[in-house]
Amino acid sequence: MTTSKALNAALDERGLMPAQFSELMIRMLDRGVLCRDESGKEAELYDRYVQCADLVADYLSVLHIRVLHDARFRTVRLFPPGAEVPGLPDAADQGFDGGLRARLSQQEVATILVLRAEYDKALREGQIDEHGEATLPIEALNLASKNLLGRPLPQARTEREALFRRLRRLRLIRGASDAALDDAEAWLIVRPDITSLVTDTVLAQLGAGLADPGADRDDDEED
Repeated sequence: MTTSKALNAALDERGLMPAQFSELMIRMLDRGVLCRDESGKEAELYDRYVQCADLVADYLSVLHIRVLHDARFRTVRLFPPGAEVPGLPDAADQGFDGGLRARLSQQEVATILVLRAEYDKALREGQIDEHGEATLPIEALNLASKNLLGRPLPQARTEREALFRRLRRLRLIRGASDAALDDAEAWLIVRPDITSLVTDTVLAQLGAGLADPGADRDDDEED
């Protein structure tokens, strides 16, 4: 039996069609993350992933892409070869430097660092809800950015919109809609995924990148 026929047979056993599996894989490889509570579509795809998680892992193992499934918070995140993945054994560095590796601008790096620091603070203070999320005023994030890194959030509306849009796309935050960015009292939700995407080691690596002007690369991805 060919690989394609074997996959189709395995999908049939799970009540899935090849087109559904293809849609799932395309979405996961394009976004790199699924969060069930993000939207109706992501809920559908997440449930489909649960039906065929072993097939997804086998399919991606050929590319040395690893999958981290957080069943508690119902998220699935893909990691490229060589990436440090909490809860999974270290893998040998495959020299992978594209695709799933998010190309972060200097401002994005700075904001992710502050978000992680603020999430850790909320964790220590017991301010995490039952979903593992922390609520943070945007103004508090701006103040923390000034205190920790000596730089505020972008002042220009278009830049701030692009920053929060990217963070939402990476499924690191919820809320902070474009319409709310002018409201000094607006809040955002920091997802627990930030601890899996941004490990202690990665934090150190990202911190080093802040001092490297060459690390600032344009990324025009939209939500």
